[in-house]
Amino acid sequence: MYFSKSKYTNFWQCPKITWLDKYKPEEKEVDEGTLGRMKSGNEVGDLAMSLFGDFIEVTTYCDDGKLDLDEMKRKTAECIDKGIENICEASFDYNGLYCAVDILHKENGGYAIYEVKSATNLKYYYLVDVAYQKYVLEKCGVKVTGTYVVCINNEYVRHGEIDVKKLFRINNVKDLIIDEYEVVERNLKNAEKTLNSEAEPDIDIGKQCSLSHGCAYWKYCSKHLPEHNVFQIYRCNKKWELYKNGIVSFEDLQKRAPLNFLQARQVDFALNDRGTYADNRLIDEFLSTLSYPLYFLDFETMQEIIPPFDGCKPYEKIPFQYSLHYIESENGELNHKEFLGVSGEDPRRAIAESLCENIPENVCVLVYNQKFERDRLKALAEEFSDLSEHLLNIESNIKDLLDPFQKGAYYNKAMGGSFSLKSVLPAIFPDDPSLDYHNLEEIHNGGEAMTIFPLIKDMPPEEQERTRKNMLEYCELDTLAMVKIWQKLVAASNCV
Repeated sequence: MYFSKSKYTNFWQCPKITWLDKYKPEEKEVDEGTLGRMKSGNEVGDLAMSLFGDFIEVTTYCDDGKLDLDEMKRKTAECIDKGIENICEASFDYNGLYCAVDILHKENGGYAIYEVKSATNLKYYYLVDVAYQKYVLEKCGVKVTGTYVVCINNEYVRHGEIDVKKLFRINNVKDLIIDEYEVVERNLKNAEKTLNSEAEPDIDIGKQCSLSHGCAYWKYCSKHLPEHNVFQIYRCNKKWELYKNGIVSFEDLQKRAPLNFLQARQVDFALNDRGTYADNRLIDEFLSTLSYPLYFLDFETMQEIIPPFDGCKPYEKIPFQYSLHYIESENGELNHKEFLGVSGEDPRRAIAESLCENIPENVCVLVYNQKFERDRLKALAEEFSDLSEHLLNIESNIKDLLDPFQKGAYYNKAMGGSFSLKSVLPAIFPDDPSLDYHNLEEIHNGGEAMTIFPLIKDMPPEEQERTRKNMLEYCELDTLAMVKIWQKLVAASNCV
């Protein structure tokens, strides 16, 4: 049996994952978010290698681009024989049980395991990972003197070159892994039994499906669910409890579950042929809080694990782009302004100045899901004291277009219980290709914009120009969408 530490943690999460990896790997669905996390994790791991000074990395590739595990194991053994203090990706194999240690650090007459993670705090499944590594190393005759998990210090602020020792926080998990270490051998025997059986494990979906970053086999394992099911219910924090009690379909929910008015409406509209619901009183109440000139604002942000600029923290949301539609007066012309920073350069000062130039003080600013935009404006105000008064004035005059939908003022079946902009827009305008994000080139959502923007600096000039154009078109559609939704609410309000 060949087993790696990732296979072991997958088995710990759910034995069915390990079985499916062997017998039905074609059912796996890996999204862009997972690939992005893997890339970021590799960058963090590379940076952490210098945590204890000079090091030797044993990573080796075959001609076909795959890892040369035999050569990595040979190099590791050679480094240990030479007494190398820091060995990165140190590789070991015990009867088919393989692991590569992020950092193997020599100390106290042996070696300590340092597992590097891109998260900011400890998670239990990290302990499972480290316990497996310790088991393999000790079976290979290595004296393991310590076990540590290295996480990101989210309080670190970059000033100049990255200070590796301050960027990372080292957690001693010696005592925390005891229980998991004691069951490694038993888990491996169960894993071998699972893999040797051609019968698919009879394991139902459960909370294990959402551990770590979820499961790539969710679609396969949940195929028994009806089209409308409990996992689609708006803001239901008892989904698993309901599922385990046999309350799965919308019909079940309607008969047997306590639902709030939004959830009940979602179920009712899904099961019955209902038209659009509009509450004129609630819509009027919201519209009365708005005034001209009316500005529609949307930000795009990047969120790097390793702070890219001075004054930034890990995972800080750094605004690099905005779109701004505005109407000066009732029945006035719709105008548009925009900003897109330069990839590779700190965009914060430039975007703050542009916001102050293009949004006057004391005007009504409409956003969708206000916390995001408000937090960005507050952060910019804190960073640039000379612009603080104007930025905070913009922030204080924000109104949230999400509010009437969350309060139940407007709903139709196509929303499917979701009030995100990407759900509401196509539900209200199903047949308008100009409002269809799928018709955009290259960038269709904020996640793609976040991923692509930092990469523009490394593109050839023609590709840079094309990608910037695509980014501007995507962000412009976000605020145009808000304009269209606002106009639909105005029209609904006028239909008394």
